[in-house]
Amino acid sequence: MSRLEISDKHRKALAELGQYPLLDAIVGRRSRRFPVGGSIPDGPLAYESTEEPRAITEVERALIISVLAGVTGWNYGITRHRGYAPNVPNYPGSAGGRTFPSAAAFHTSQLFFTDDSGTYFFGSRDAAPQIERQDEPADLASWITSTADGYRQLSDTRLVLPREEPYMEGHNTWIANWPGSLLAFPVADLSEHLVANLNFFAANGYVIYDDVHNTAVPGIEKFSGLRNFDDPIPLSFVEQYTLAEASAELATATNTGVLLLQALGLGGWTFDGLDRLSVLGASGDPRGPGLGFSYDTDDRWPFPNATGLEGVFETLVPPFVDSVAAGVDRYYERKFGPGGPGNPATPGPWSDTPKVRADYLPADGLQELVTLQAEYIYSRFGKLPGTVPTVHVLMYLQAQNLDRGFYDQKFGPAAYLPTHARHDDVWS
Repeated sequence: MSRLEISDKHRKALAELGQYPLLDAIVGRRSRRFPVGGSIPDGPLAYESTEEPRAITEVERALIISVLAGVTGWNYGITRHRGYAPNVPNYPGSAGGRTFPSAAAFHTSQLFFTDDSGTYFFGSRDAAPQIERQDEPADLASWITSTADGYRQLSDTRLVLPREEPYMEGHNTWIANWPGSLLAFPVADLSEHLVANLNFFAANGYVIYDDVHNTAVPGIEKFSGLRNFDDPIPLSFVEQYTLAEASAELATATNTGVLLLQALGLGGWTFDGLDRLSVLGASGDPRGPGLGFSYDTDDRWPFPNATGLEGVFETLVPPFVDSVAAGVDRYYERKFGPGGPGNPATPGPWSDTPKVRADYLPADGLQELVTLQAEYIYSRFGKLPGTVPTVHVLMYLQAQNLDRGFYDQKFGPAAYLPTHARHDDVWS
């Protein structure tokens, strides 16, 4: 894509934005759902906008995407675990740091977004920082330009999602993915998040136990020398833990975006009321092609299981790898290969970065155990993870130009912030 163009007016707006108080954004945060071009046909809040739908500016879009998933510097990693000393815990999956936290720095989510111009992917989880923040205030123009350079357009149309149940919750059908809006959402790779957790528990001397079928993993006795071997972790717990950790990552990212909307003076909100299979394209219904992810079905599962999008969002399971063992190899390559957090040649934030990275706990012994357990789960359940989806999408951020006339007529005073009142003068 072409490089982001930032006018002098928008550079001035960016400078002012950098001074907006965080507490004002937190206290002023509300779900402001009614956009220009919106319509509520009935009930006490019935209202017809007198304006046409209008997209936010490309600069605003770049800001929002940057705040949702932009690279902000080097990940500081996990500082110490006395059981690993003098090694450093090898939990992180990414050397870079983004705008939101990730459990043990696993970083398994990537961002998709859609608007009137098309559907896009912004892959930042393994990106090295392009802009080093050295001075105050932050150079927002350079940062968001770097982000915009990383967009990958997947189609020239907005995400297709029928405006009815079950594709959307009933209370969202009137407004979700509305013309003019930006809809952005992170998607988590739970196959990799689970493998990262298996690595985490193995490094702490634990194996897993299949509590669903009340059986040990065949061949697990080979690792009986682990210090916590006799206290195995139930598989269902590890997978629920995986789902919960990833959900926190997705929710934190979108909530950060909502805080930005207050400072920008845009309407919008964060929500979870879209059918995940329809969004991913794994519903099997041609009316809702979504993102077009590959998916599998199995009589053992209540729903189809999305596995990824070729060349864009590839998980650690077939068809994107030849085998689960190859998927685990890919995970450790991400961790220790070029650009990975455990590779001494990867730059970083420390005064002696090569030494810190060289002292990551090595994969020796861990990878064999992780592979054994991952292969068992896949063969027993037909997917990885076995009891929760391979791909997880939960939280969505919608940003849109606010129709202040609706709020002036239907709400009392202070229904929106001064930034909303000034928005068009500042950003249009």
